[in-house]
Amino acid sequence: MSSQQTGVLISFEGAEGSGKSTQIDRLVTHLEKSGHEVLVTREPGGTEIGEEIRHLLIHSKSNSAMTPEAELLLFAASRAQLVRECILPALTTGKVVICDRFLDSTTVYQGAARSIAMDPVNQINAFAVGDVIPSLTIVLDVPAEVSLSRVKRRASDLPDRMEQENIDFYRLVREGYLILAKSLPERFYVLDGTSAIEELDTAIWEKVKTHLEKKELSCSN
Repeated sequence: MSSQQTGVLISFEGAEGSGKSTQIDRLVTHLEKSGHEVLVTREPGGTEIGEEIRHLLIHSKSNSAMTPEAELLLFAASRAQLVRECILPALTTGKVVICDRFLDSTTVYQGAARSIAMDPVNQINAFAVGDVIPSLTIVLDVPAEVSLSRVKRRASDLPDRMEQENIDFYRLVREGYLILAKSLPERFYVLDGTSAIEELDTAIWEKVKTHLEKKELSCSN
């Protein structure tokens, strides 16, 4: 992260139905009560251009024939716009930015689960985000069977393109996140997403609070 960026970027990752949205809402409440300015973003989306891409990727009736390569590039395009239009300005003004998915989703979903070679995935990720990398990534880990069960219990909307994937895809996603987290232990914090909501809330807030205190200390030195 550039020295001009005084804010903190935290991302949440996990398969569909892992509980990210619930825990992000709770974390925002903690942060705001503690006096932090917070920006929450989601992927794909978060900007007018990104929301158009989101519709194409997830809800459009014409996306059934989308290739993994096209999917990868569309996610990267949405992320590139989000970084420059929203995330960078927020970090420059000292906000805590909470991302509901970020570049690691592409590494896992398009790389591990869609079987695209990692070299182009990493290159495209780097081009999209520049030097904007989360300093903390929280992964809510749930078994594939739990993901599918939770997705089915959601509101009566028609399942989107990602939610229609089969159990094998969800297993690859979970495995991808765990491998990635193991390779970058200094950034990733993995929690059991089947734990009680309140238990996860407490663990996440303690981790984030400590993380922010360390960041503030390093900036003051």
